[in-house]
Amino acid sequence: MTDNTDLHVGKRLRRRRRLLGMTQQDLAVLVGVRFQQIQKYECGANRITSSRLYELSKALNVSVQYFFDGIEPDGVSGIVANDADRLDGDILSQKETLQLVRAYYRLSERPRRRLLELAKALEVDAKDTGTA
Repeated sequence: MTDNTDLHVGKRLRRRRRLLGMTQQDLAVLVGVRFQQIQKYECGANRITSSRLYELSKALNVSVQYFFDGIEPDGVSGIVANDADRLDGDILSQKETLQLVRAYYRLSERPRRRLLELAKALEVDAKDTGTA
């Protein structure tokens, strides 16, 4: 039976892998497993051992804590519903969003800053006109 924590960790694994533009096969090669194992991790069907989680964190260039971000520390109330998690199913998993994020990070610092300022200004405009 799949546990909420396993589902959460798998979702975070998939999000990071896709954000980096890696296939399941690419990641599997980096950590020495078959791509089917990555599939099982991502859907929460298989639990990830601590040593494998460490290998995955190194391959994805994140801390081990990344996989647990958004989970209540006491484990009583389960998964925290923060803004990023609410958007994950809709926005963060869309191909267009991933393309936008990748393009953004290919820019140098100054154009990135200017693009972010533009996006914020457009957001304020949309709120002012009531189209947000």
